[in-house]
Amino acid sequence: MSHHLVEVRNLGHVYPDSTVALRDVSFRIHHGESVAIIGANGAGKSTLLMHLNGYLSATTGEVRIGDFPLTRTTLPEIRRTVGMVFQDPDDQLFMPTVHDDVAFGPLNLGFPPAEVEQRVRDALERVGAGHLQRKAPYHLSGGEKKRVAIATVLSMAPDILVLDEPTSGLDPCARRQLMGLLGEFRHTKIVTSHDLDMVLDLCERTIVLHQGEVKADGPTREIFRDESLLAACRLEKPLSMQGCPVCGRR
Repeated sequence: MSHHLVEVRNLGHVYPDSTVALRDVSFRIHHGESVAIIGANGAGKSTLLMHLNGYLSATTGEVRIGDFPLTRTTLPEIRRTVGMVFQDPDDQLFMPTVHDDVAFGPLNLGFPPAEVEQRVRDALERVGAGHLQRKAPYHLSGGEKKRVAIATVLSMAPDILVLDEPTSGLDPCARRQLMGLLGEFRHTKIVTSHDLDMVLDLCERTIVLHQGEVKADGPTREIFRDESLLAACRLEKPLSMQGCPVCGRR
């Protein structure tokens, strides 16, 4: 059995106001893959991510993690396996101190205090934020908050890391530091982002969503070379693959 396998089968989601967000979405992601899910605003990216550890329930189809379908019964184990980092770290940081935020997950999983403390130290050191543990989250910069939000997930030792727009709102230095951090992780990674240069650097495979449907799934560079696909899905090439507007060179 591989807890790292993510399989989405014919997934559909309709919101209570009758908005159809996902239509018959299917794919498999294997251990160690770094996969980007890209698309224009409203394509269904965030909705899809929220199905991967049960924040939303499927209207049709199913999600499987390893050998298990995601159900009410399997949800606690799947949430130990799939760690999700939200686009806005303020949705994830709510305790008085950074230490308390990072300890929250392991404590709720029932680990003994000594192990919780070790997990907090290890997770914060791994993201380069050990010096922040006594600070209040609202005193942190945007980049520091992103690092701590990732640490809150790493402290639960997930096999699969899911990140929604991880570089959103970061300055160039913080973006570069975060990309370096993500590049070091050996987790299975699933990332949504409008930052297509980050996708090009970090993800060898890309899935394109358009109006809730999978329009392409393949090697990232091949996806970004398909100009007709990108145009149809309201996307553009990463800046690093575009020609200079003056001389035309790349």
